[in-house]
Amino acid sequence: MSESAEYHLPAGGRAALSEALFRIGALRLGRFTLEDGKTSSYSLDIGVVPSDPEAYALSVAAYLAVLEGMGESSYDALAGAGTAGVMFSSPVAYQLKRPMLQVRGDDAHRKQEQVEGAVRPGWRTVLLGGVIDTAESLASAVESLRRAGCVVMEAVVLVDRLEGGRARLRGAGVTLNAFTDIRNLAETLYERKKITKAGLQSVLRQVEGSGR
Repeated sequence: MSESAEYHLPAGGRAALSEALFRIGALRLGRFTLEDGKTSSYSLDIGVVPSDPEAYALSVAAYLAVLEGMGESSYDALAGAGTAGVMFSSPVAYQLKRPMLQVRGDDAHRKQEQVEGAVRPGWRTVLLGGVIDTAESLASAVESLRRAGCVVMEAVVLVDRLEGGRARLRGAGVTLNAFTDIRNLAETLYERKKITKAGLQSVLRQVEGSGR
């Protein structure tokens, strides 16, 4: 059973999101080398989602459902972490009519991440990301927001790769709210006959190898 909570979407919405991510190539099975040099049995590139209106709409609806489950009175503002976070935090903040901040990553001209936007000290801010693995980048974004005066106790992502990110954020005093995880995605696709049993097993072995 996944740790990801079951948030409400229109009938078939959760399975539709799984299929949409697979259909547009955001989720691919095979053998891949990740940016950190590790090999993976799947590739999960959320950056392609906005290029497909259906997948984008389903993804935005997923974030809205998670935030609805958290309760509107539990936060004052949203913050997008990096490019992936901002491409979801922008439409979500617009629909919810909430202030939005942006946490930009390191580059050659900045020694540390910067928070862009009109920050109000004490704002209870929910951090939005795309996919979480070990949570290194999200943990860094949390610290940047806190240095800027925000109170950060919650983070929301579309997909948890189940690689220890939840525990890392918990150690930083942040609760992770993942709409779904890689195990649920793979199991749904197998049930819908989109991937083979061998493909499912390769994903599950990787999850087990990550200690989850």
